[in-house]
Amino acid sequence: MASVEKASDEATYVNPKKFKSSNEEPKESKKYSVHESLKDLSKFQLKRVLNNNAQKKLLCVEGTFADHDGAAIVLLEKKAFVEEKLDEHLFTESSKLSKEFENDVYGNYNCFPSIEHNSIKTTIIHPAMEKHIAKFENQPIHIVEETPKLYEEITLPHLKKEQFSLQWVYNILEHKAEKERIVFEDPDPKTGFVLIPDLKWDGSLETLYLLAIPMLKGIKSIRDLDQSHLPLLKNIRDAGTKAISKKYSGFPASQLRIYFHYQPSFYHLHIHFTYLKYDAPGIFTEKAHLLSTVINNIELMGEYYSKATLSFVVKESETLFSKYQAHGVLSSQSVEKK
Repeated sequence: MASVEKASDEATYVNPKKFKSSNEEPKESKKYSVHESLKDLSKFQLKRVLNNNAQKKLLCVEGTFADHDGAAIVLLEKKAFVEEKLDEHLFTESSKLSKEFENDVYGNYNCFPSIEHNSIKTTIIHPAMEKHIAKFENQPIHIVEETPKLYEEITLPHLKKEQFSLQWVYNILEHKAEKERIVFEDPDPKTGFVLIPDLKWDGSLETLYLLAIPMLKGIKSIRDLDQSHLPLLKNIRDAGTKAISKKYSGFPASQLRIYFHYQPSFYHLHIHFTYLKYDAPGIFTEKAHLLSTVINNIELMGEYYSKATLSFVVKESETLFSKYQAHGVLSSQSVEKK
């Protein structure tokens, strides 16, 4: 499409398609979209930097496009090196060096590869809603220890009220969009799924990132999973790893990280497949739940996830934070504000 973790990591790597809600989508949005004619960034007018992550080599900014209504978000990310093509892309005469200094056996240079091998992965969201901006903006974060009672009283009502449109998900499942990007598909209505590259993936195996999206609707997150879903989960595990190995030169299952996010970024159950050596966003303990662990927990107790206390991270700019704060569960005092 469609990491302790810094708020910037989680915020940055969210599929922009997830945030279309019926009460936010501008009428005749295609009329205002910049994507039909965009060729360069000369008409982008910078308003502010939402996030500058030096570790991830990623920049997220807010602004506008001249002659187009609505705010815009531009995400710029340096791509990973492709080991198999280093001789072709980097170690050539077109890679110019500018020396900064030398000392004994050490030399410090800036390297300027050719333009075609020095691209920046760019994601543009336009028109961007307030919820997009809040999600991408660097904010203090807090951990919520969500009991089943808190889920029923706070989280679930919030999800029902603030649910973003899942039409982009259904478009994929129904072959109305991105059909050519599907890596694998099992059409079974109960245990089937679509395997598709995540929007974040730049195509190199070093950053392999795919999503498995079940055909079965109505499962919002791991909270809804029970023993009846074990055939689905095991099929995604087995068929997903087999499909990746077949598609990507024997990629072994033992080098795949297969996991859920909680809270997820959109509420149609989905499973992340990433290369084990890739520090993908949201892989740390307060966010990720390994598929193998989820299966094992359900086998031990069929209703485990409806009875367990689950931790998740929330940003102060999110409505859910305000609701937990109003219930006395969270405070806005933070290290960043001191």
